[in-house]
Amino acid sequence: MTFDDLGLSPNLLAAIKDAGYTAPTPIQAGAIPVALTGRDVLGIAQTGTGKTASFTLPLIERLSRGRARARMPRSLILCPTRELADQVAQNVRLYAKNHKLTMALLIGGVAFQPQKEILDKGADILIATPGRLLDHFERGGLMLMGIEIMIVDEADRMLDMGFIPDIERIFSLVPPRRQTLFFSATMPNEIVRIVNTFLKDPERIEVSRPAQTAETIKQYIVRVADGSPAGKRAALRAAINRDGVKNGIVFCNRKRDVDIVARSLQRHGFSAAPIHGDLAQAQRMKTLADFKSDQVRILVASDVAARGLDIPAVSHVFNFDIPRNADDYVHRIGRTGRAGLTGESITLVTGDDKKSLANVVKLIGSEPETLALDGAATPAAAPARTDDAEGEVKAARSRRGGRSRTRPATDKPDDQAAAKAPADAPAPTPANDAQKGKRAKPASKDAGVEAAGFGDHVPEFLLRSALG
Repeated sequence: MTFDDLGLSPNLLAAIKDAGYTAPTPIQAGAIPVALTGRDVLGIAQTGTGKTASFTLPLIERLSRGRARARMPRSLILCPTRELADQVAQNVRLYAKNHKLTMALLIGGVAFQPQKEILDKGADILIATPGRLLDHFERGGLMLMGIEIMIVDEADRMLDMGFIPDIERIFSLVPPRRQTLFFSATMPNEIVRIVNTFLKDPERIEVSRPAQTAETIKQYIVRVADGSPAGKRAALRAAINRDGVKNGIVFCNRKRDVDIVARSLQRHGFSAAPIHGDLAQAQRMKTLADFKSDQVRILVASDVAARGLDIPAVSHVFNFDIPRNADDYVHRIGRTGRAGLTGESITLVTGDDKKSLANVVKLIGSEPETLALDGAATPAAAPARTDDAEGEVKAARSRRGGRSRTRPATDKPDDQAAAKAPADAPAPTPANDAQKGKRAKPASKDAGVEAAGFGDHVPEFLLRSALG
C-alpha cells in the first residue's frame, strides 16, 4: 500500500513525498481512510508507529476548505507535554505547506500575550496542552464552540499526569456534534471509561498489543555491584564508551539526578545536556534541536521526554534508574529502534532494584541479557577526573547563598509545573555552550514563525519569551 491509496489530495500527497515518505505505517493505513469519512477513531498503537501522521494528515485534508473566525479554532489537538505539542506542530507545518491553514500552539512556560494575538486572528488548527488551553479559555480569549475535529494524543500519558479531569472538562466545552480521534498506547480502565463516554461508535484500530517492546531493540541489563550514585555514574560512562554508541538518551527517575548525571558526563568529556520539566521552555527546545542535529551526543532526560517524541536515529537508550512504572520502560526504550532501524537499551540494576526489575520482566515476558562492562573508562580525548559532580552542585548552591537553580524534584505534571515559572524568564545558557566556556548567543528574531504558524522550527512567541 502507498499513500496514494488512502484517499488524500494531490497537494497533501506532494507534501508527503517531499518529506521522503512513500508507504504508510499500519496505524496510518488503518486510521487515515476512516478519519477521512468523519467517523470517530480509537487508535491503539505503541510509540514510534507513526500515530502523529495518522491524525494530522486527515485533519489537514478535512480542513482544506473553510476559514477560522477570531478566537474560534476549527480543530483542537490535545497533547500531554510541551515537547509533544511542539512535535505535532512540526508535523502540521511539514504536511500543510501546500495549504492555506493557520495554526496556534498553546503551551505553558512561555509568554501568554503572543499566543492570544494569534488566537485573535483566527486559527484553523489549535495544538495545546490542557492547562494552557483552559487558561486561555477562562480569560475569555478562546471559544471552543467552533471545534469540528478534536484529537487527543497519548491519552494514557494524560492519565499518568493527572490531566483526566481537565480532559473531561474540555470535552464538555466542545460541540457534541464533532469528530473525535483518540490515540493511546495502552487502555487502562479510566481511559476505557473516557472512550465510552465521549466517543460515538468509534472504529477501533489496534496495530500491536499494548506494552510490547519492538523486535528491533536489543535489550541489556548491567548489574552494578557498587549501587552508590558515583558507582552508577561510573557504570553509565563505561556503557556509553562501548563500541557502536553513536548517541543516546539517559533516563533518570528524578529531575535533580538528571542535572547531576549530565554535569558528571560533561566533566568526563562527554557532550551531554539535561532536559526536564523545570528548565525554561526555550532551553528545552534548543537542547532537543541540538541533540537532533548531533551537536549534543547524550541527552539526559526525565520522563518528560520518554513518550511521544520523534527523535530519529537514536542508537542507544540508557536507564540510569529503572522506571517506577514498568510501562514506562517500554516507552523509554522505544526512543531507539524506530522506523526500521536497530537499537540497544542498557539498564543499570543495583541490589535495591529487584522488585522493579521483576515488574519489567513480568511485563515484557523475559529478562534482558546481562551485559558485562570493563570498568568505567573515560574517553581518550578527556583526562580522567574524580566524579565529584554532586560536590560541584553543592558548591554552586553555597556560592548562591544556599539556593539552587534546580527546584526540588517533584512529580508534578509538566504543564502544571511550568505554570509557576515566569513566562518571560531568559533562557539559561545551554549545557553544550557552557562546556566551552562561551556565553550562549540569543536566538535571532528572524528564526521565528509568522502568526499563521508555518515556518521555521522555533515559534516567534517562544523567542520573544526567551529574549525577554
